[in-house]
Amino acid sequence: MSPRPHHIAAWLPLSVAVVLLNATLTFHNVWPTPYIHWTGELSVEIAALLLLLAVYATQRRLPQRLLCETFAVLLIVALLGRYGEVTAPALYGREVNLYWDLRHLGSVVAMFGRVAPPWALVAGAIALLLLFTLLYQLLRWALRCLIDALQRHRALRAGTVTITSVLIALFVVQRLDDRVPRLLQFSIPVSNTYAAQIGHVLDAFGATRAARRLPPSPLLASGFDALHGGDVLLVFLESYGRVTYDRPEFARIIAPARERLLAAARASGFDMVSGYVTSPTFGGSSWLAHVSLLSGIETRDPEGYDLLMAQSRASLPSLFRTAGYRSIALMPGLKSHWPEGEFYHFDHIYDDDGLGYTGPAFGWWRIPDQFTLAKLDAREMVARDRRPLFVFYPTINTHTPFRPTPPLQPDWSRLLTSRPYDAAALQASLAQTSHWMRMGSRYAGAVAASFDVLTSYLPRHSGRNLVLIVLGDHQPPAAVSGASESWDVPVHIIARAGPLLAGLRTRGFVAGNVPPDIALGPMSALAPLLLQNFAAPEQDFPTCPEAPLVPLSSTRGGGDVCPTPNHGSTSAVRIAPVHRQGLPGLP
Repeated sequence: MSPRPHHIAAWLPLSVAVVLLNATLTFHNVWPTPYIHWTGELSVEIAALLLLLAVYATQRRLPQRLLCETFAVLLIVALLGRYGEVTAPALYGREVNLYWDLRHLGSVVAMFGRVAPPWALVAGAIALLLLFTLLYQLLRWALRCLIDALQRHRALRAGTVTITSVLIALFVVQRLDDRVPRLLQFSIPVSNTYAAQIGHVLDAFGATRAARRLPPSPLLASGFDALHGGDVLLVFLESYGRVTYDRPEFARIIAPARERLLAAARASGFDMVSGYVTSPTFGGSSWLAHVSLLSGIETRDPEGYDLLMAQSRASLPSLFRTAGYRSIALMPGLKSHWPEGEFYHFDHIYDDDGLGYTGPAFGWWRIPDQFTLAKLDAREMVARDRRPLFVFYPTINTHTPFRPTPPLQPDWSRLLTSRPYDAAALQASLAQTSHWMRMGSRYAGAVAASFDVLTSYLPRHSGRNLVLIVLGDHQPPAAVSGASESWDVPVHIIARAGPLLAGLRTRGFVAGNVPPDIALGPMSALAPLLLQNFAAPEQDFPTCPEAPLVPLSSTRGGGDVCPTPNHGSTSAVRIAPVHRQGLPGLP
């Protein structure tokens, strides 16, 4: 006998209500998008809610309206927690830590406000408001449907109590013993997510416990003999990860640019070695990678970072400064006060304002990386009788959302003017758009463009005692790389062929631009390794104490080891004597 139509009509809304409530806390991410889908898992928390409603439905006067509104709000809060739990690892590559991440919310909103058109921001805000309003109404309807049915039907109440009790018991048994068959698949409770956030807050205030986790500084010392008074330029290429080798679709775009850099290095009297190190972060939080390398202390969380910033520790900038170098930070992405700069003891910090860029803005980050290098040359490299330089430079043009990519300007002198680009090239660049669902090709194009900037930069320093260290800070966001990718990042070291590069090869680096498969170790281990090689004993190594900087207007490369001053330079640079002493790591 087929069911009567009015029975179907009565039970269908109830079934929809139960499925809706369960899906609210059991959905998963659709990578690499912010979208979600339901895989059929069950929520033990919804089972507990149904059990609670069935028990309360036995009361004659159930405060239905207040109950529905309260639970609807609580479910939206739980839904947001679930969304962050499944979406952050898929798009960002790690879990959310609200205690530390909320401080960066303003910067993220400002970035979106700069790169997105105003109409899109308004439309997005309206869409979110409508979405939450719709969710609230749907959840309130589902709860009202359930409460009405539970109050009217005693059999339904009894069945709900029985079924939900069995589900809760099964969930508990499955968690207690892995040998229990997974007859039903339960989702991770959202309460775990919020408990973890509470734990992060408690950990953040447990300073004594955290301090025990902060290791002592490694022994950082070097005589710097192998540098022969040359400049050291440390370039952190934003979001440059191992994925650029491992993903064929990225490698096809980036590999030719890496080959051009290698060819330019060798044509300019340099050579290159490469390797991998393991970053302490993934998809963001670049400063953790920066401090891990500069201090030699592996720093994997904001708590350790804040503790380290409050201490007096040795670092590469302070070490070079003590050895007679001028220690500089090029920070084009720095738009506010940076108190951490005092930890490193830089002689000078060039931030967004200090660089004085007056050309067209390229997205939120505004300043082309090529301009920053041109400004470094104009402000620091051409100075007479200067000290050698140690330069720390985190780039910005490969930062999410990877567009627009500034065009490459062959005439470096134009970069310092208010009209650095031809109109056609500028228009083509600014017309580039970001696609938040398909960022892979845009990411690869931005990384390739950054290598082309370095390829254009090297010939201008042909024959000089320059050590150029190019490495990634972390993988790109998981929306580009995938959530389960390696945390390894490439390291390329370009220097004059000789003992320095030979020493690096004995420590695991390989010649060329393709690293060996196995990482050398954590990023923090790179600082002692570099310092050991910088301290190599004096050997027969050609030096050019008065080699000129190729002028800004020149695009000429060169293969001369020690070029003569007829390259058109208006001034030669004499390297000041270097005080060869180390600074041991402080406790």
